[in-house]
Amino acid sequence: MKGIVLNRSLSGQLEEREFDSFLIEDNQVKIKIKSAALNHRDEWCRQGLYPNLKDGVILGSDGAGVIVELGSKVTHLSLGQEVLVNPAMNWGNNQRVQGKDFQILGMPSNGTLAEELVVNADRVFPKPSHLTWEEAASLPLAGLTAYRALCYQGEVKAGEKVLVTGFGGGVAQFATQFALARDADVYVTSSSPSKIEKAKSLGVTSGFNYRVAEWTELANSKVGGFDLIIDGAAGNSLNDLIQVAAPGGRIVFYGATLGNPSHLEARKIFWNQLKIMGSTMGSDRDFNQMLDLVRTHKIKPVLDQVFSFSQAVEAFDRMKAGAQMGKIVLKP
Repeated sequence: MKGIVLNRSLSGQLEEREFDSFLIEDNQVKIKIKSAALNHRDEWCRQGLYPNLKDGVILGSDGAGVIVELGSKVTHLSLGQEVLVNPAMNWGNNQRVQGKDFQILGMPSNGTLAEELVVNADRVFPKPSHLTWEEAASLPLAGLTAYRALCYQGEVKAGEKVLVTGFGGGVAQFATQFALARDADVYVTSSSPSKIEKAKSLGVTSGFNYRVAEWTELANSKVGGFDLIIDGAAGNSLNDLIQVAAPGGRIVFYGATLGNPSHLEARKIFWNQLKIMGSTMGSDRDFNQMLDLVRTHKIKPVLDQVFSFSQAVEAFDRMKAGAQMGKIVLKP
């Protein structure tokens, strides 16, 4: 059984390694992986920017495949069933926030970039029938993160003006599609005109190039303020989002790829009664509701490129460069 592991002694920090087939416990299943997908988390592990890193661990949080073995206590799943995996583990009983034991599949536990995955049965869900293997593998982590930010924390409502920043990445594309499914008036930002055009083809009203200095003035003149903003960058760009938020608006950020802001427009926040909220992945309830939304509206992930396991370094490099439009997929 082959898997892609972290190996920081190599120039590419990745190694395709042979494993014995893993044994399963009574409450687990073994899945033959058909497709797996990358997230920024995987690249951050490769760069050494994630906590609790261990060489030799199989990377990957997103995957879909066929059940080939069932633990003796697993009764709600069946051999040969087509499934995908919820990589959020040990969330806990509090819907408002994850517990102290929360982990994400793929580090420090073995993940989905392998020919086989052994995982607790409560992390396994039927694959939406309208999705291909590549699409199903692309959904879980980014879809869950987007759903919680948009629907649970952001409480998006039909008719609201929603801005999703950084369209092209996994969470942003799902937040965009989920907001459209909820009948919001959706806008995006991107530094790529082609990504903005792709967003428009999905039903987005318009897009703004955040590298243009006056994009906030343009957005305010065109839209008049956004009710809800979904962001994964933070940094000083958070102040731009404060400028384009409508009075009483909400800003939800699920990441901070640009780090912390060097300053914050506090007066604008309190005077306009803005709410700024953090969000992570999500609970089991969020995951089930996300799947219901995907099935009901037949939402299909936007795919960027499909690589083989032997091309893992190339796939990770594409993620690092930020060149992708949609999800990067690897196949055993």
